Amino acid sequence: AFLDLTGPSEIKGIWKGSATLPCAYVPVKDFVQQTLTWTVVHDQSSGTIFRRDGSGDHVLLSEYRGRVSVLKDAPGNLSLHILNLEISDRGTYTCQVTWRASNNSLMTKEITTKVEVAKVAATKPIIRAGELGLTVPAGARASLTCVASGSPPISYRWFRGTPGGKAQLLSRQAELAWDSLRPSDAGKYYCEAENR
Repeated sequence: AFLDLTGPSEIKGIWKGSATLPCAYVPVKDFVQQTLTWTVVHDQSSGTIFRRDGSGDHVLLSEYRGRVSVLKDAPGNLSLHILNLEISDRGTYTCQVTWRASNNSLMTKEITTKVEVAKVAATKPIIRAGELGLTVPAGARASLTCVASGSPPISYRWFRGTPGGKAQLLSRQAELAWDSLRPSDAGKYYCEAENR
């Protein structure tokens, strides 16, 4: 396994989320990394997304500009980070690395990762209580936080009442907070999570 690149053969990303495409090797002292390129093949097009060489880092495909990066100062870790995934990002990605050996010969290796991007519905949310829990003394500060997963953006709404009955909309934030609880705040609350 001498200077072999490792990474998974497939990554499943979530639309509008972020993804990391792993590509890594164990550095060897007589071999100096010269170039790294990340290329992609889509259904209709292909090209070089990212290139790192002696002159620095370059993002070459405009649709990835501002959305991709590779860690600096992390020897052997060449993983590509993609933000704000689009459905059109699906495709086959190749990480290719060239090293120069101490005798000046060059060696090149590559690995390929298939990327799928899916739209995922918001899950049924869970409610996290604040530090004091759900039974709180009057006058205390308290909060309830609504948490769901799925394709961002996820919007939240807090209601007082019960689902399906009469309910009062209290907040459009994930967190419902009280600075100073009153006895009249006791009761039933519920939250809704929604995405596109």
